[in-house]
Amino acid sequence: MMLLLSGCTPNTHTTTTEGLKNGGWWDSNVVYWFSLMLDKFAEWFNGEYGLSILVLVVIVRTIILPLMIKQYKSTKAMQKLQPEMAKIREKHKDDTRKQQEEMMKLYQEHQVNPLAGCLPLLIQMPIFIALYRGITVNEQVREHTFMWLKLGSPDPYYILPVVAALTTFIQSKMMSAQQSQQMAAMKGLMFIFPVLIFVMALSFPAALPLYWIYSNIYTIVQNYFMYGRKPKPEGNGKEAIPDEKARSNGNGKRKVSGGGNKKRSR
Repeated sequence: MMLLLSGCTPNTHTTTTEGLKNGGWWDSNVVYWFSLMLDKFAEWFNGEYGLSILVLVVIVRTIILPLMIKQYKSTKAMQKLQPEMAKIREKHKDDTRKQQEEMMKLYQEHQVNPLAGCLPLLIQMPIFIALYRGITVNEQVREHTFMWLKLGSPDPYYILPVVAALTTFIQSKMMSAQQSQQMAAMKGLMFIFPVLIFVMALSFPAALPLYWIYSNIYTIVQNYFMYGRKPKPEGNGKEAIPDEKARSNGNGKRKVSGGGNKKRSR
């Protein structure tokens, strides 16, 4: 997604939210509504567009959260199938067609869709492009000052590019930890993405790195709850205690405390 956005050159032409209605179909029917939301949310915070971008990111990412959960379940299901997939590759290493057929049978048997992980990306794509354009063409956003930033100009102190690159690295590292051994080559991308984000953030209007940082932080928190926490062990840990006591007896019987044989005194 970041590579896709990087292909869009920052737009120096700005307009008002209402002016977007006079644009093409995309601007008048899609970008207009995202720009309108930025304006409305800014009104909640006395015109602070920096906080308006945060609210919009939280709303959009929360709406697509069910898709991310579906992607997570698909990833876990594929991980469980890795041993069987490795056996199929080894067994039919000289027959690619047979290998693919056996893979499809395996997916059908376990009701796993290997392409399910692509669905969130496909749905997010038009949303993020619209957000990108809504931020860059809205002249009220570009002329607004938030903290030390002028949202329509690059960060003069390079703080945003560094933070954007750092949060992108953390996010990529959390995701790469979940990749299978077959995807190990893709793990190198977690070093490339932060560099790309840093380079882009150096020249992009500050509103965009700010948007990336908000989105990255949301994703980091989301991935922590999805991937970062270790599952709790099943049971309460007390099941082995009687067996340990039995083994300590040597004869498989529990020891009876001495007090149980004493007669109750009257």
